[in-house]
Amino acid sequence: MKAFYCQNCGHTVVFENTICISCDRHLGYDPTRDRMVSVEADGGGWRTHDAAPERYRFCKNWEMRGCNWLIALDSKEEFCEACRHNRTIPNISDPASAVAWQKIELAKRRLLYSLIKLGLPHPSAADEDPEPLIFDFLEPEHSRPVFTGHDCGVITISLAEADDAAREKTRQDMGEPYRTLLGHFRHEIGHYYWDRLVRDDNAIQQFRSMFGDERVDYEASLKRHYEAGPPADWQDRYISAYASTHPWEDFAETFAHYLHIVDTLETGRAAGLTLRRADGKAAAVAFDPYRFPKMADMLDHWLDLAFALNNIARAMGQADLYPFVISPTVSEKLGFVQTVIQSKADELTSHGESMQPHSMMAVAPRMNAG
Repeated sequence: MKAFYCQNCGHTVVFENTICISCDRHLGYDPTRDRMVSVEADGGGWRTHDAAPERYRFCKNWEMRGCNWLIALDSKEEFCEACRHNRTIPNISDPASAVAWQKIELAKRRLLYSLIKLGLPHPSAADEDPEPLIFDFLEPEHSRPVFTGHDCGVITISLAEADDAAREKTRQDMGEPYRTLLGHFRHEIGHYYWDRLVRDDNAIQQFRSMFGDERVDYEASLKRHYEAGPPADWQDRYISAYASTHPWEDFAETFAHYLHIVDTLETGRAAGLTLRRADGKAAAVAFDPYRFPKMADMLDHWLDLAFALNNIARAMGQADLYPFVISPTVSEKLGFVQTVIQSKADELTSHGESMQPHSMMAVAPRMNAG
């Protein structure tokens, strides 16, 4: 993620900030200009501290501490570009559910940041699209468990995943090296974009040659994975053990790691990080990873950065931040993911659609009281 600053005092701020800790000004994110802005109340809206002030409203979810994104004051929308995708949210009158929902919203906004920066389509339910992107955030019950997953454009996230202790127990029980809310979003959106970028495009044959035939029985593949585990050589061909389950899961896991890599490289670049390589030479990220540099260059810098991050984590007594191995085969799969993303972004750009603010009617979220 890029670096952000308070326009009022120049202090460094982060993507999740709602208040500048230096000058106490309200902060909001403007997705149309990719910037955090310092605002103050101005009549029925909020105005910036620029020389030529602009006027905004906060997303309706800001009132519930569930969003910090801004909408143009003259917009007819109630919800921001990220929150228009919400269909079901938990019963936020319950304090515990409200806190869990707020954590989920933080991860969701980071996901949408990446989708916007990559120029990927993300239609809402109000668009005339046969498969819009929809989010359901559901509370599990004893008689009705909730499974995080994707189905025909609907991404479901269980509120249980926002419980750090419960999520860590699940991670250990499942033998996973990594499990986070943001990781869930990035994995499930991979399934969504498999439908849009591979299934419904011209990339299916290339996909099958690289990831395998997705027409093999999915349920049988899952059953086999959980009973027998991954193949002994899975690290030679897959980014994770779970990716070996089925070609769909392989693509979703690879897609998620592409987002991990791109966003972390942008963060390192914005921070001006310089790394010393084994040959003693200094290396820094000198390119915008969201603008599709060569995959070999991206991975060359990523491996240096990931090695440094893992060593820093160990110095703090923490587990590796990136506990994965990128084999030559996985590198090729990441290149495929980048190619299909870039092809769609180029297609939308040629039609004047990419990276433009959307004109959508707001859809009020359903409340899940269960």
